[in-house]
Amino acid sequence: MLLFEVMRDLFDRAGNGELAKESPLAMRMRPRSLDEFFGQEHLVGEGKFLRRIIESGRLVSLILWGPPGSGKTTLARIIAKSTRAQFEAFSAILSGVGDLRRVIADAKERLNFKGERTILFVDEIHRWNKAQQDAFLGHVESGLLVLIGATTQNPSFEVIAPLLSRCRVCVLNKLEPSHIEKILEQAVADRERGLFCKENPLEVEREGPGGPDAIKYLASVSHGDARMALNALELADSLARAESAKEITEAYALEALTSASLLYDKAGEEHYNLISAFIKSLRGSDPDAAIYWMVRMLESGEDPLFICRRMVIFAAEDIGNADPEALQVAVAAQQAFSLVGIPEGRIPLAQAVTYLATAPKSNASYNALNLATDEVKHTGALPVPAHLRNPVTPLMKGMGYGKDYKYPHDYDEHFVSEDYLPDDLKNRVFYEPGDLGKEQDIKKRLGHLRKRKKETKPEKDK
Repeated sequence: MLLFEVMRDLFDRAGNGELAKESPLAMRMRPRSLDEFFGQEHLVGEGKFLRRIIESGRLVSLILWGPPGSGKTTLARIIAKSTRAQFEAFSAILSGVGDLRRVIADAKERLNFKGERTILFVDEIHRWNKAQQDAFLGHVESGLLVLIGATTQNPSFEVIAPLLSRCRVCVLNKLEPSHIEKILEQAVADRERGLFCKENPLEVEREGPGGPDAIKYLASVSHGDARMALNALELADSLARAESAKEITEAYALEALTSASLLYDKAGEEHYNLISAFIKSLRGSDPDAAIYWMVRMLESGEDPLFICRRMVIFAAEDIGNADPEALQVAVAAQQAFSLVGIPEGRIPLAQAVTYLATAPKSNASYNALNLATDEVKHTGALPVPAHLRNPVTPLMKGMGYGKDYKYPHDYDEHFVSEDYLPDDLKNRVFYEPGDLGKEQDIKKRLGHLRKRKKETKPEKDK
């Protein structure tokens, strides 16, 4: 049997409640209707888009975008059951082009001889490259296939624009602990498909005087992932049985979740979301938020040196001369981490994060860079004034290179009124120091020197 046929058979059996008791709890408990579905009220609540689609039985191509365990596959299955269309389940990871061609051929035959349309459910559609997505674009456009794609990644990055324009994107949120708790309670209460459908079911520890509640604990630490919560509940049941325990306790639930990892994709949108929150917290002078986001990234497997590089950039861009030592701290943290490594290397990173967050802020240097860059792009390669050129040969000296150059150290305050910009940019100002930290002193001194320069200039240059 071909892979996509195996998947379709599993979907059909799950939808009809025919899975064996040995099947994973998360598969057995997959909701069969909206009555058994919890969460995503903004999509399936009364009068909302997906509920109207399901209740009307209409066929619409969709991209379901949301975190793991938020109900994407379940909603696709419920939508398919509301129509008379054939449902084909397809994995972008496991299935190949040959499987897709067979689905298309079957869809054509089904439409021509039975007048029946086909829903193609593509799990992890972001795994398909541009050429693979192009392969069935025309079939979606013609109406031969109704596409329902599921992805944990931002479809604007991962799905080609022509395909995206032909689909309605539905954003699923991470499930709330209250949703997860209802799902787990349903799994415990359902004696046909749930946890207790096995022989000699164990009790689940409930909150009492001084006692914890295993269900509430799992709901609070499963990161909004219903599949993770159900798998953990089932594993906790197995752990308890292995020790001949009488109930599933919080301790077993904790042990079942010890290997669970935080949601993170170093190449996907969550990577950009977390680093953005980190940088904005530094810029907002909030050391508590900044160190939280740093730990989130580290615990999720982010490369610590990437965080170091972002701090070096931040120190120059957002602190600058308000505290020139910030750049030294950021560079030192990067060097210290390279020397020490994990786990102790997290300590100098924490020091750098709290220093940068609490340092006075200025983006004046960064603004000066942007203004100067725009000027160069606008005015091009303006000639260097003759008095600033270095007369390295007699010919250059004869051409006036370096003539009338004034050596600042020969003058009071080691400063002399002189023009250092090209003639077309005289008096152009790029750097305006801020009012915080050491830039206060820089602003005062620069203002004094600029005033002197203006007062001592020849009248024709003013």
